[in-house]
Amino acid sequence: MIQGLSWLLLFQLAGELLVLLLDWPVPGPVAGMALLFLALLWRGGPGRRLAQASSQLLLHLSLLFVPAGAGVVLYGALLARDWWPLSVALVASTLLAMAVAALLLRALLRRSRRDPEQR
Repeated sequence: MIQGLSWLLLFQLAGELLVLLLDWPVPGPVAGMALLFLALLWRGGPGRRLAQASSQLLLHLSLLFVPAGAGVVLYGALLARDWWPLSVALVASTLLAMAVAALLLRALLRRSRRDPEQR
């Protein structure tokens, strides 16, 4: 379990360093997650320890929403002042994410029907 968490933290650190060195406008953990994804593709999937650590984190995922809730309480006045642009951005990004997911699912289903022997 400790080794799996260590790998996750190392990839997060690598993402932070990459973003810092290349001056990218993305959060470091997102870059680290992309690096982890590439490593998992190259390796063929997660190892037992990484899968165990990830499963334990997912069991306690609701705890990660506590800081977001605290931020809503802390910045309540700002949210009340700028509710309209925030609402538009939230709805637009949700619709865009749903559309991208639908298009990706359709492409993957089409591909799986075309190449059944590659499964």
